Amino acid sequence: MISDIYSILLNAIKITGFIFVMMLVIEYVNVQSRGIWQKILIGNKWQQFLIAGILGIIPGCLGAFTIVALFSHRLVSFGALVTVMIATSGDEAFVMFAMFPQQAAFLTVLLFIISILAGYLTDKFYNSESITNKFSEKNLPLHDEPQCKCFQKNKLKDYLLHPTFYRFALVIIVLFLLLGVATGILAGSAKSWMKITILLSLGFSFFVVVSVPDHFLKQHLWDHIIKVHIPRIFLWTFGTLVAIHFLMNYIDIHTWISNNMLMVLFVAVLIGIIPESGPHLIFVTLFFQGAIPFSVLLASSISQDGHGSLPLLAESKRGFIAVKLVNIAYALVFGMIGYLVGF
Repeated sequence: MISDIYSILLNAIKITGFIFVMMLVIEYVNVQSRGIWQKILIGNKWQQFLIAGILGIIPGCLGAFTIVALFSHRLVSFGALVTVMIATSGDEAFVMFAMFPQQAAFLTVLLFIISILAGYLTDKFYNSESITNKFSEKNLPLHDEPQCKCFQKNKLKDYLLHPTFYRFALVIIVLFLLLGVATGILAGSAKSWMKITILLSLGFSFFVVVSVPDHFLKQHLWDHIIKVHIPRIFLWTFGTLVAIHFLMNYIDIHTWISNNMLMVLFVAVLIGIIPESGPHLIFVTLFFQGAIPFSVLLASSISQDGHGSLPLLAESKRGFIAVKLVNIAYALVFGMIGYLVGF
C-alpha cells in the first residue's frame, strides 16, 4: 500500500517536472517571439485556420487565449475560434507528452487536421453574426510590455552570485529534477533517447533560470508557471493516478468500461464542456492504462480545451455555448467514426 503510493508519488513528480520544463521552454520562446502572431493572423480565412491550428496544438492555453482575444475584437472568424478550441488540449497536452509521447504526437497531428477542417466547415455553414455583432471593431494590443532581453551576458555573474529568492528556488527545483533523472529515481524506466531528451531540456531550463532577468523570472516563471499551473497539475495528476490505481486493482473497472464503451465515449465528450484543465486527465490516464481505445481519447480531446475557453465565457456566454456545442458535434462525429472502425 505505502509502496504503491510512493511509486505513484514519484510518477506524479516525474510527470509534473517534465511539464514544468516544457512550460518553461514554451514561455521563454513565447516571450522572445512576442507580437508575431497578431501580424500574421489577420489575413485570409485559410491563413487564420492554419495559424489558429498551430497555436492550438502548442501545449497549454496561450494559443486559445490569443485567438479568443482576436475574435472578441472581430479580427478572426468564428471558424478560427472553433479551430483553436478543437486543436487545444490545454495543460493535459503536457501530461500526454510525458506519459505517451508517440501517441501524443500522433493525436496532435490528427487534432491539427481535424481542427482546420472543422474551422472551414463551421465558417461555411454556420452564421455567427449573432455572436460577432456584439463585439467592437478595434485593434488589440496583445503585447504591450517592453521587449524582454532574456540573455544579458554582463549581468550573468550578478545573477549567479546574488540570486533572488525566486531564482534560487527555481535553480533548486531544476537541479533536483536533474539529479532525479540522472540517478534513475525519476524516469528510471524511460528509454535512453527519452532520458537524453529530458536531460537536455533540463540543461536548457537551468540556462534559462540562471540567465533571464528578474522580471521574466518572477512574472513569467514563478507567478505564472510555479504558482498557477504546477500545483494544480501535480494535484490533478497525483489524484487521478491514485484513483485509477485503486479502480484498476480493487474494482473490476476494465470489465465495466469494455461493456459500456459507447457510454464512456459520450461521458468523455460531455465532460469536455467543463472549461478547466484537469477532468480530461481521467481519460488520459485510462488510455495510458489501456482501459479505453484511442477513439475515446480523441473525442475527449476534441471536446475539451483546458481552460482556453474561460476568457470567451467572460466575453460572451452565447459565444461560449456556441463553440462548445459545435465542438461536441465534431467530437461525437470523429469519436464515433474512430470507434466504429476499431480505432
